[in-house]
Amino acid sequence: MKKVNKKRMWIALTVIVLLVGVKCCWVKCATSEHGSFEGEKEEIIHRANYLISKVATSPQKLMDEMPSGIGEQFQGEWALYTCSMTAAALANIAQIYPENKELSIKYINQIIDIAKSQEIREYDRARWNENPLGSLNGNLSHVSYLSHLAWMIGNYKKIGGDDKYDELYDSLCEAMNRRMLQRPSLCLPTYPEEYIYVPDMLVAIVALEDYAKLKHGTYQSTVDKWLHKAKTEWIDKETGLLASFLNEKDDSVEIVYPIKGSYSALNCYYLSLVDREFAKEQYECLKKNFKRTFPFNGISEYHDRSCWLGMDIDAGPIIMNLSPSGTAFAIGCATSLGDMEFRSQLLKTGEIAGSTVTWFGSSHYLLANLALVGEAIVLAMRTTVQK
Repeated sequence: MKKVNKKRMWIALTVIVLLVGVKCCWVKCATSEHGSFEGEKEEIIHRANYLISKVATSPQKLMDEMPSGIGEQFQGEWALYTCSMTAAALANIAQIYPENKELSIKYINQIIDIAKSQEIREYDRARWNENPLGSLNGNLSHVSYLSHLAWMIGNYKKIGGDDKYDELYDSLCEAMNRRMLQRPSLCLPTYPEEYIYVPDMLVAIVALEDYAKLKHGTYQSTVDKWLHKAKTEWIDKETGLLASFLNEKDDSVEIVYPIKGSYSALNCYYLSLVDREFAKEQYECLKKNFKRTFPFNGISEYHDRSCWLGMDIDAGPIIMNLSPSGTAFAIGCATSLGDMEFRSQLLKTGEIAGSTVTWFGSSHYLLANLALVGEAIVLAMRTTVQK
């Protein structure tokens, strides 16, 4: 009996070693060209092909790609985020590989129409009890939906898109700017009676910054005022990082804890699109407080405690302290700010966790079958053009 058990143990160990060996070879092959946009071109285009096939479809088909177990609100959020990140990735690709510009314009156009649909905006309508596009003259926030839609249109215009959405673009940015100026904090809540989610506000700031560049500085003063408040009033003293959440009470705003790795990495990414110096400062603080090198390179969800196994709707499954969302968003910070060494390390971690499959000119992580939004985020992050 002992000999049988010992034999089984050795067989099991041999199988484990072989699997680890195969995985190591897989990762090495899949990441061998990482380090430059030219070396990664084929993979990036293949990943864009996959996303286009999944996102540039019909609104209902896109909604059906979202996991049913997360509920209707998060399904809608994830679908909108998938649209905006895919649009960002395609705009980036058009700038990195100009020969792809016309295709990027074509598919961003389709994705904007999908994002405008009743099916996609329903998550926001349900929480505010009014149509976000039918109430642009009103005063309710709708910042989550409006900011992502405006950002998509900004990317469309940035790479040469026509004037199809100009009237809507003007209305979206006017509404966000007006609503922000109505509040002492310049911040809008994502949903009624909830905290201010700083990354959601930063999408609005990026959208208004893009609009200002296209429209001779219109709304730039609002962007500048918001960034000044962020730098002087909303920095956590312990980590040096911009708050993840804010609570507005009357005329005052207070930081709400914790400071999260996923939110901080996303904050840093968006800041890199509007204020590089501030973004560089935040990036260093992010790495100081959240960077992890064991068991893999990445970003942890918590800087002040360990979480070996947990689940967070924003961060994803936290395993051995690593935050999937935080690690993905950090790729965007590293790419935008030119830290290509850390970017390569993070992409290797993504390959270890995700496992790329390629089929007939289309590539994606196996995990995209569970969370398409993650595929869109990583492609947008790794193609972020240095400003």
